[in-house]
Amino acid sequence: QATTGVGPLEARLRSARDAGRKLLVPYVTGGYPGWERAVEACAAAGADAIEVGIPFSDPVMDGPTIQEASERALAEGATPQGIVGALRDLDTGGVPTVVMTYYNTVHRYGHERFARSLVEAGVAGAIVPDLPLEEVAPWADAADAAGVETILLAAPTGSDERLARICARSRGWVYGIGLLGVTGERASLARSALDIARRLKGITDKPVLVGIGVSDPAQAAEVAAVADGVIVGSALVRRLLDGGGADAAGTFVAELRAGLDGA
Repeated sequence: QATTGVGPLEARLRSARDAGRKLLVPYVTGGYPGWERAVEACAAAGADAIEVGIPFSDPVMDGPTIQEASERALAEGATPQGIVGALRDLDTGGVPTVVMTYYNTVHRYGHERFARSLVEAGVAGAIVPDLPLEEVAPWADAADAAGVETILLAAPTGSDERLARICARSRGWVYGIGLLGVTGERASLARSALDIARRLKGITDKPVLVGIGVSDPAQAAEVAAVADGVIVGSALVRRLLDGGGADAAGTFVAELRAGLDGA
């Protein structure tokens, strides 16, 4: 795959968007008890891709809900190798998976080895939120060479010039940060979510998805009226923490899907 070429994940999302579909990417904490079935349930309920978190002991971007799930996963013995290995065996019906992890994990694996392990597990992309644009090249170049699409985050504080560079380097989609601060559920949608969606849509033709602070079908529809779709993490993980398991995850994704389809 050429460095500037459109990879399979981005091509799939572009095609769905261009056909009029709003994109939905739920997040599941890898290693949390029952996470594999939860991922499969999300896929069956209408997700366009699924983000799987690889737990890390010092997650700078994650709020209390995802931290709690990550701590539980680590206590259960979750490892990056175990989660990536398990992804190989999941039945997602062709819905692509993307891993979200922190750079310490990537660095310890080694760039080429981590990228290769993702490809071998059938993982389409990676999000490394603590790796800024200025430092992403060594990993992202290795990922490009292996065929892993590195999705970059775009913050509302970024200048237009910086956002343009982020969009140019991002693969798969551009991840608009809807709210400054850590992940978590919010009672109402932050204005910044709509602002970043508008700004990114004005800069790039790549799929623009907004995450952080999108908590229910109404908020998802509100963001997706401007963006190409949404990423929903904490609200889904809370349903796992509450003991609902894969059924609760699937039901919630179906509700989000219905909200987006009605938008």
